Amino acid sequence: MDSLYFRQVKVGPMENFTYLIGDTETRECMVIDPAWSVEGILELIDADDMKLTGALITHCPPDHCGGSLFGFTVEGLPTLMEKRPVPVHVNSIEGDGLLQITGLSESDIIRHDSGDHVHIGTFPITCLHTPGHTPGSQCFRFCDALIAGDTLFTQGCGRVDLPGGDPDEMYRTLTQRLATLPDHVVLYPGHDYGASPSAPMGTLRQTNHYLKVPSLADWRRLMGR
Repeated sequence: MDSLYFRQVKVGPMENFTYLIGDTETRECMVIDPAWSVEGILELIDADDMKLTGALITHCPPDHCGGSLFGFTVEGLPTLMEKRPVPVHVNSIEGDGLLQITGLSESDIIRHDSGDHVHIGTFPITCLHTPGHTPGSQCFRFCDALIAGDTLFTQGCGRVDLPGGDPDEMYRTLTQRLATLPDHVVLYPGHDYGASPSAPMGTLRQTNHYLKVPSLADWRRLMGR
């Protein structure tokens, strides 16, 4: 679509991606996973003459949303809300964790269930609940793109051995919840962990081993279960 505004921005020492999505006709945009470099992200938005109207969170470890966990602190939502407060959209299951990690208030966030839509100008963004890496992980589908956070990378998928991780749910996410995505939809991951920063789902179904595991039993063996 001609009026789509889209930026993939690499941030921080963990090869994270932050995304900016907007509508060049209304000049509205939202930021996905604003961590590590809030000032830099806001400078990009201002330089592009866009207005920030919201933040979308794929999941809530600090490297994606900022805040503190287990003595690990990252700049993110707390700084964003001081400089440019906007509604923060998060999966309903992930909301409590987000509040604990970032120190935000319930009034700062909007909780979503799978299938909910968030509008940026004329563009609808669909929230897809994709548990496995965390209980409330979500992807964002818009136009012919999928912002996947740590659910799926161009090579591999998110870890399932951290608190809240669930290998069986991850297998269901990869083989059922994301299985209906057309081949032409382009995956944009939460980290630059592959040979390319994005790839069509059709390519990934041929090249990403984690999308080719034939059974849950095989998957459990792969996960060391």
